[in-house]
Amino acid sequence: MNDVNEMMRSEVSRRKFLAGVGVAGVGTAAVTLLGGCGSPNRTVNVPTPTPTPTPNPLPTPYLGKVTDFDILNFALNLEYLEAEYYLRAATGQGLSATDAGSGAGIVVGGRQVTFQTEAFRQYAVEIANDEQNHVRFLRSAISAFGGTPVSRPNIDLTNSFNAAAKAANIGPAFDPFANEQNFIVGSFTFEDVGVSAYHGAAGLIQDPRILTAAAGILATEAYHSGEIRTILAALGGAPLAAANAIVDLRAAAGGGNETHVAGNAIVAADSNSVAYSRTTAQVLRIVYLQATGLANGGGFFPNGLNGRIAATN
Repeated sequence: MNDVNEMMRSEVSRRKFLAGVGVAGVGTAAVTLLGGCGSPNRTVNVPTPTPTPTPNPLPTPYLGKVTDFDILNFALNLEYLEAEYYLRAATGQGLSATDAGSGAGIVVGGRQVTFQTEAFRQYAVEIANDEQNHVRFLRSAISAFGGTPVSRPNIDLTNSFNAAAKAANIGPAFDPFANEQNFIVGSFTFEDVGVSAYHGAAGLIQDPRILTAAAGILATEAYHSGEIRTILAALGGAPLAAANAIVDLRAAAGGGNETHVAGNAIVAADSNSVAYSRTTAQVLRIVYLQATGLANGGGFFPNGLNGRIAATN
């Protein structure tokens, strides 16, 4: 009963937040963003960059037949990234050694966000739990079907966001952990990519059991995307402008499959109202922050993804 009461309190506070933001603005959530949009008084706490590790050679294109295990491991890499981002923002801690896998890479950056708005904190905790569960589920599913799950690759949550901010003309640097609005913008960087990646991978999966599992995760990622897009549309101002700058950056690298966020446009879908789909190569270009040429590492994955699908070809 206590759990039920806590869930009810959480939902009430979320609804109050979304209703209140439409009437009275962001209130106590109005903190500043660094970038080329909004108020000239934008500030952000940028941590001292940590050198990016390079213990392993960058991956080369895999030209063999792609298997269902390759697809699941490709998805697992992306789930590692999202889990590390949300867990660190919500709790200050990343994945456990067990969840990260044997010989896992290191994670640069990330820290607990000081949330001023309870609804934001609740969203962060809920999505962090979902992404951690996705990592655990995919690792278990790959093993159960007879495959070997890849371990977490090296992940960079500092230099990657700075580079993305520069490329999107948001500003010279961006720290998504500096405050709650920055956190929401940082979340937007990942969510639509996850939805389009799972949609694109669906046509490559042969085993119906694996396809069913992937479809279930896609649905959850779509819920996350809807949450983040709704918040951004309600906030407006600098956070919304920064998010739409990210839309343009991702579109340039990932096949143009994007939709701007606006008060009357929340869903990212094509003219048939079908969610966008991306190839693995398009997804890699986005997470590596490399729109042209051979993309085999960089951005959020400085040494590339682990597994066979790790480089464009």
